[in-house]
Amino acid sequence: MTTIDGNLQQVRERLKQACALAGRDVSAVSLLAVSKTFDADAVCLALAAGQHAFGENYVQEGTEKIAALRVSRPDAALQWHCIGPLQSNKSRPVAEQFDWVQSVDRLKIAQRLSEQRPPNLPDLQVCLQVNVDGGANKSGVAPDQLLALARAVAGLPRLRLRGLMCIPEPAPDFESQKALFLRAKALFDELNAQGLQLDTLSMGMSDDMEAAVAAGSTMVRVGRAVFGSRPAKVTSEV
Repeated sequence: MTTIDGNLQQVRERLKQACALAGRDVSAVSLLAVSKTFDADAVCLALAAGQHAFGENYVQEGTEKIAALRVSRPDAALQWHCIGPLQSNKSRPVAEQFDWVQSVDRLKIAQRLSEQRPPNLPDLQVCLQVNVDGGANKSGVAPDQLLALARAVAGLPRLRLRGLMCIPEPAPDFESQKALFLRAKALFDELNAQGLQLDTLSMGMSDDMEAAVAAGSTMVRVGRAVFGSRPAKVTSEV
């Protein structure tokens, strides 16, 4: 058993226990393995352990990894998520090569992704990143602007609006973590009440996935608990 294999087993057990405590079926929460800064070999080890969905923060690194896996594992049904802040000048490779974008926080980015998504590919799956705790220097649409953005994105061709993503500031304990995630859940429920038919609430990472599951997360994004401590990132690319 590889370290990554063992780590994945531990993370899946944590998810199983968190779902049991929350009275939820474990199938209601999917695991996104965040492979940023780890190489294609690490992704292959996770793939061998049954993990198929991977999250990347850096566009160039992610597209290079996607290309490498297409060569080394052309038979694998991989799903690639862009989860980092996305600049306008880097939207094209994301539109052309990723399956999901979870970090859309302004209409301009969504419009570019819509225009640049090749028509021969399935619709690009999109989550809106929402700034639930109001950090001035954080990515994410403000809650009071979320409904207008969601309606605009939902109307764009070649995109499918799936839900929300959030990255709240670290909180010191379970209840504080859960309270922040419940803000996102309330926004998610309100959008559905407005008729947007969303099914994905992406929240929770290595240190707070249990609180996220308790608050209603449908997808946790886990990096360190799967791959280990991250190597230093040399480039400043975002």
